[in-house]
Amino acid sequence: MSELHPEVAAVTARIVERSRDSRRAYLDLIERERENGVHRPKLACGNLAHGFAAAGEDKAAIRAGRSMNIGIVTAYNDMLSAHQPYGRYPDQIKVFARERGATAQVAGGTPAMCDGVTQGQRGMELSLFSRDTIALSAAVAMSHGMFDSAALLGICDKIVPGLLIGALRFGHLPTILIPAGPMPSGLANKEKVRIRQLYAEGKVGREELLESESASYHGAGTCTFYGTANSNQMMMDMMGLHMPGASFINPGTKLRQAVTRAAIHRLTEIGADGNDYRPLGKCVDEKAIVNAAVGLLATGGSTNHAIHLPAIARAAGIVIDWEDIDRLSSVVPLICRVYPNGAGDVNHFHAAGGISFVMAALLDAGLLHDDIMTVSGSRLRDHARDPKLSGEELVFEDAVPESLDDGMIRRPDRPFQPDGGMRLVKGNLGRATFKTSAVDEKRHVIEAPARVFDDQDEVLKAFKAGELERDVVVVVRFQGPRANGMPELHKLTPPLGVLQDRGFKVALVTDGRMSGASGKVPAAIHLTPEALAGGTIARIRDGDIVRLSAPEGRLEVLVDGDDLAAREPVPTPRPESGTGRELFAFMRLGADGAEQGASAMLAAAGL
Repeated sequence: MSELHPEVAAVTARIVERSRDSRRAYLDLIERERENGVHRPKLACGNLAHGFAAAGEDKAAIRAGRSMNIGIVTAYNDMLSAHQPYGRYPDQIKVFARERGATAQVAGGTPAMCDGVTQGQRGMELSLFSRDTIALSAAVAMSHGMFDSAALLGICDKIVPGLLIGALRFGHLPTILIPAGPMPSGLANKEKVRIRQLYAEGKVGREELLESESASYHGAGTCTFYGTANSNQMMMDMMGLHMPGASFINPGTKLRQAVTRAAIHRLTEIGADGNDYRPLGKCVDEKAIVNAAVGLLATGGSTNHAIHLPAIARAAGIVIDWEDIDRLSSVVPLICRVYPNGAGDVNHFHAAGGISFVMAALLDAGLLHDDIMTVSGSRLRDHARDPKLSGEELVFEDAVPESLDDGMIRRPDRPFQPDGGMRLVKGNLGRATFKTSAVDEKRHVIEAPARVFDDQDEVLKAFKAGELERDVVVVVRFQGPRANGMPELHKLTPPLGVLQDRGFKVALVTDGRMSGASGKVPAAIHLTPEALAGGTIARIRDGDIVRLSAPEGRLEVLVDGDDLAAREPVPTPRPESGTGRELFAFMRLGADGAEQGASAMLAAAGL
């Protein structure tokens, strides 16, 4: 294995130094919780009796308190394909726990919101704050003091970050995240994009579009594109919080069940009473957070994690910023092309060698920290393995030595591009994220007149009216966390893609988010400060020249500074009610900036 790359080492050292006091406070917290927190042996008889009253055949074991009791926190619902497989997991987990003399109880459930269902709808304004709601739900579940470890059942966009943030406040407990896997591949991604753009142009109708989407999203399991949900799974592997190779095994298979069984068995081995104690709060350290960021960059993962990763880190007393990610991006090459950055989906990626190959290759190149505490082994190298069934027995094999599809995964010494493709761009407009890995290099610099909107539906109306048939930087403001909860603006991708295909220079600048599946259109997103917090984006006017340049790391409106400062910010749109949005007003009012994680909860907690 190569020595650690000096820039990876330098960024890690920067994070360690910046986090010194907050990390120490966190480690002190979880040690106090281990020693003096709420635990079953300390519960009064009435408390304890309530906790095992309905435990059935496990009642005597829980009452005796001599074996591990695993708390299951589940994001099950049967409306979402990704989480539908979790319906039977609790009963299975209880059986797997009994095989090792342990018990398990469902500690609680959390919401599981799907951006795919709410995309472009009012419910999307609840999406980002569902992460904090999930964290709070997980904390409520674990607060009863009945549990010696935790099994977290969740997959999608806000669910994994939320579960992890909540569980980290109980970081003295061993914890394993258990995925359920992606659905089998459906309609080819290229065809799906083609139909979406034809619909945006009015060349096909709703029935044709619905047929295409139904062929893409067609069964139980996670959506197969490499968006936020599947980036979540990759990061959990890179941090060693899954069983090795657990991410992309399809639901309903013997192998998927065998890996879930192994996770529960492993939880019984890493408790505080044994000689291999692996508490979550020590697994998630500065090196693990850097590994997650490196994996994100190397695989072309979701831009949403420029928000989620800082929030996860804060929950463990670790402070990272976009400069850390930008510096890592400068040395971590893009070695994967998975849709929307390539043709194949995560099933093809998994078949080509998948995360285990990527992990081994990055370790060989000195781009990952090997010396982290994973749930499965003494170093990350032990985690770069693939689960297989040998008859009825589960075995873990070393990663394949070479990629099985050079068009999808490569080694770092011959990458698809030399950098990780997630750039910090900054200037007089503030700081934003530009995912260059999904954008043709000739579009990494866009300079064009602005057309300014306060709502994404206004953009669609202007597109349909032919008002955007020119070089244009579409500016969509009042989309930040404090304004309306920072919705994804994914439904802008097809019309902007159409304009780009017609030969125009097109870019998007917004204080909102794009989807984890954002693709070929240049976009400076997560702009901070947001318009509602006094950001310069509130002073842009139609016709101002905006320059977005990845090579320079710049995002500027080319207006004289004095003239720009003299402009009055535009009036703030009145917050809308309905679809429960009014209930989240306290989260909007308390939210901090996107670079800090856009969290009212973490800000209020002083984390």
